[in-house]
Amino acid sequence: MPASSVYVLPPPATPCVAIAGSKQFFPVRRIYCVGRNYAEHAREMGADPTREPPFFFMKPGDAVVGDGARLAYPGQTRDLHYEAELVVAISGSGENLSAEQAKALVFGYAVGLDMTRRDLQAQLKKGGKPWDMAKGFDRSAPCGAIEPAARIGHPATGRIQLQQNGVVKQDADIGDLTWAVPELLANLSTFVRLEPGDLVFTGTPAGVGPCVPGDRLRATVDGVGEVSVEIVER
Repeated sequence: MPASSVYVLPPPATPCVAIAGSKQFFPVRRIYCVGRNYAEHAREMGADPTREPPFFFMKPGDAVVGDGARLAYPGQTRDLHYEAELVVAISGSGENLSAEQAKALVFGYAVGLDMTRRDLQAQLKKGGKPWDMAKGFDRSAPCGAIEPAARIGHPATGRIQLQQNGVVKQDADIGDLTWAVPELLANLSTFVRLEPGDLVFTGTPAGVGPCVPGDRLRATVDGVGEVSVEIVER
C-alpha cells in the first residue's frame, strides 16, 4: 500500500492468544477446524467412523477469546454445544507439505472450544446449505494459552477432557485422533497455504452436548493446558 494511503476507518485490532509463561501473544490470522476427527464422535453424529479424508471449515480470526471469557448465549439457537479440542498454532508457511514439513511449522499447542449452534447446523445441513453461521459466530472459538513446542515437544498422546459444572462430559485421548496432527496439517496444506498466525482446531471426541447460561465449561489436555469459560445471558 502506498505510504500516502490512509484508512477510511480505524483498522481492527489483531486477534491474539496468550503464550503460556510469557508476556507475549500469538497473533491470529485464520482459524481452521476439522470435523469428525475422532471415531466415537463420528458415530455420535451419525457418520461413518472409517478413515475418510479429513474435511475442514473455518471460523473468523476474531472469533477467538481467551481463558476465563464470559460467553453470551448467542442468538439463532436453542441448542448451543461445547466441543473440546487440541489446537495447533502455526508459525511458518507452506503448501503441499509432507507430514514432517508440516510438523516443522508448528509453533505450539493449546486447548480450545469449538462452540456450535447445533440446531442451526442440523437445519442448514438438512437443507443442503452452508453451515458457516452454526460455527463461525462471535466468540465461538475460546482458546487457552499456547504452550510452545520448543518447551513441551509435539504431544501425540494425552488425556483430553471437558467438564461442565465439574461433571466430566468428554473424556478421551488425543492419541485417538483419526488423523494425527502432522498428517492433518499436510492435508490442509493441499487446500490452502498455511501461514504464520493460523490456528487449527483438530476435532473433538465423543460426548458433545448442550450448555445453558450459568454453565461453567473447563477443557483440558494433559501436558498442554486448559481453557475455562462461563456461559451467560445475552
